[in-house]
Amino acid sequence: MLTYISASKIFPVQTAAIINGVLAIDEIGTIRGVYQPEEAKALNLPIDRHYDGYLVPGFINTHCHLELSHLKDKIPTHTGLFRFVEQVMKIRKADDAEITAAMEQADQQMYEQGIVAVGDISNQLISKEVKLKSKLYYHTFVEAMGFNPANATGIIKMAMETKAALAPLSASIVPHAPYSVSDNLFTEILKISEGSANLLSMHNQETLAENEFFQFKSGDFLNLYKILGLELDFYQASGKSSLQSTLPKLASSKTLLVHNTRTSLEDVKFAKSTHPNLYWCLCPNANLYIENTLPDVEMLEQEGLNLTLGTDSLASNHQLSILKEMQTLQAEKQVDFDTMIKWATLNGASFLGIEDKYGSFTVGKTPGVILLEAIADAMITNDTRPRRII
Repeated sequence: MLTYISASKIFPVQTAAIINGVLAIDEIGTIRGVYQPEEAKALNLPIDRHYDGYLVPGFINTHCHLELSHLKDKIPTHTGLFRFVEQVMKIRKADDAEITAAMEQADQQMYEQGIVAVGDISNQLISKEVKLKSKLYYHTFVEAMGFNPANATGIIKMAMETKAALAPLSASIVPHAPYSVSDNLFTEILKISEGSANLLSMHNQETLAENEFFQFKSGDFLNLYKILGLELDFYQASGKSSLQSTLPKLASSKTLLVHNTRTSLEDVKFAKSTHPNLYWCLCPNANLYIENTLPDVEMLEQEGLNLTLGTDSLASNHQLSILKEMQTLQAEKQVDFDTMIKWATLNGASFLGIEDKYGSFTVGKTPGVILLEAIADAMITNDTRPRRII
C-alpha cells in the first residue's frame, strides 16, 4: 500500500526542488513516485498528508568520531589543534560503560537529527556493538597512525586485526593525517588499497602549522613530536604544502579529505591533477570549536569539488547535527540551501558507496524522509528542526 505525502517544497536532490510536490512511499519507506503538483492532480492521487516545510532525504554524516562522545563539553573551545590533541590524549581514557553510554546517546541524537548514514573514525573496537544495534548505516574508518617509519609493519598489522574484528560491519583502513603517518605506513596502506574498494579518509590541513612542518620542518608540530618522544632525524621537509607532499602517496581509491581549513587554491588544483577520485568533507562547527576559523568554502565550491558534510566528534562539537553544519555554512559563508542539501545527502552517499539506497528521492531508494520545519525562503533558523517522517 502506498502513502502519498506532499510538502511546501520537496528536494529530490538529483532534480530541481518541487513546490507542493508529492512523494509516493511504500510501507518500508521505498520511494515509488516523485510528482509535480500538476501530475499528482492529473492522476487524482490521494494526498494522505501535507506538510508545511521542506521534505529532504536523510542526511549523510561523512566524518564522525563516535568513540569520543564521552568527551562532550570537556575540552574548552578555541584551544587550537595542538592543545586540543593534547587534551584528548590526557582525558580520553574512561570506563567502558561510560564510553558506551555516551556513544549510544550520540547515536540516538544523530538518528533524531535526521542522519541515516555515518562515516566513523575508530581506533578501537568499543563502538562495534553500538553500531550493530544502531538504526543508522555505519562505515568505520580504522585509523593507522604512527610517524616513526620503523613501526609501520606493527601498526598496519594491528589495523588489519581491528578491521577484521569489526566484521560484519563495513570498514576500511585509512591514514589519520599527513603529519601522523610515515612514508612506510603510507606504503602499507597503499598495498591494501590498490586494486580494491578500500575507502580512504584523511584529516587534511586543519592548521597553518601543518603546512609549515612540511614546507620548512619548523613550527608547533616539532613541540608535539617532542612531547610524544619522537626524534625527527629521519624526516626531511619537502618544501611543499602537506597536501602536495602527501597526496601522491595515496592510492587512486575513493578518498575523503576532511576539514581542509587551510587548503589553498594551489593545493586544490594540484589535487585535481593528481587524484581522480577525491571528495572533500567540511566540518564547520568543529573548525570553529577548535581553531575558530573556516575553510575557503567559496573557492572549494567554485572549483567544482565533490563536497560532503561531517560533524566531527562531541569532543569538538556541541551536537551531532548535519542541519547545524548547514546553518553555520549559511550564516558564515552564505552558501545557499539548494547547494548544501546535495553536499548533505547525495554526495555523502556517493562517497560511502551507498547511493543505490540513500542520498536522493529516486524511485527504488529508501533514503529516509526528513521534514524540516520552521524554514522559509530556504533559510535555516534556530527554530528549524528535522523531523523523521520515514
